[in-house]
Amino acid sequence: MFITKKRLEKIRKVLQKRQKDLQVFSDNVKNQHNFSAILRTCDAVGVLYLYYRFLGEGELINEEITMGSHKWVIHQEIEDIDRFFKNKKEEGFQIVATYLSDKSIHFREIDYTKPTLIVVGNEIHGVSEEVLKYADHNIIIPMYGMAQSLNVSVATGVILYEAQRQREERGFYEKQSLSDEEIESIIKKWATEDVIKYKKQESAIRHIKKSD
Repeated sequence: MFITKKRLEKIRKVLQKRQKDLQVFSDNVKNQHNFSAILRTCDAVGVLYLYYRFLGEGELINEEITMGSHKWVIHQEIEDIDRFFKNKKEEGFQIVATYLSDKSIHFREIDYTKPTLIVVGNEIHGVSEEVLKYADHNIIIPMYGMAQSLNVSVATGVILYEAQRQREERGFYEKQSLSDEEIESIIKKWATEDVIKYKKQESAIRHIKKSD
């Protein structure tokens, strides 16, 4: 493992506070800045798993926005929506979707200390019907201005920080949710990817110098 001891310890401390059972699903958020900001917020509040469906084209991650956070959040594209959500239900997750309806409740009424998958939707169309059918709760963020909605990345941040507040009050960040084996496995993966990326960058720089 080709990382310094100091960096290794920082990664381990971060993983010890990661909330294994607080997860996010991005349902076709297409704007690169929005998705990258969501990813960065996930890292900030200790979310380890960000799942997403993307029906657009091009890159979703802007490293200037993530500020490197994309390296420390496991982000996985989902193709089989039905299987994914059925599995989450079987794992004991409550599915909480941002959606305005007659049955929607205030986002702070949710108990985020339970295993929770937060679903946020596309900038224009919101969460799709295909995904909404799996939601246990539809939530809204109250609006008192002329605008009736928040940017999806901002809304995600508001909800995640409420989840963080609840979990922090219950001491969730002081107890490790990942096993030692899981932490070591993730460290090995992250460290290996860092090394490979570094070597590729070094190789590219040498090639450019030779060309000059």
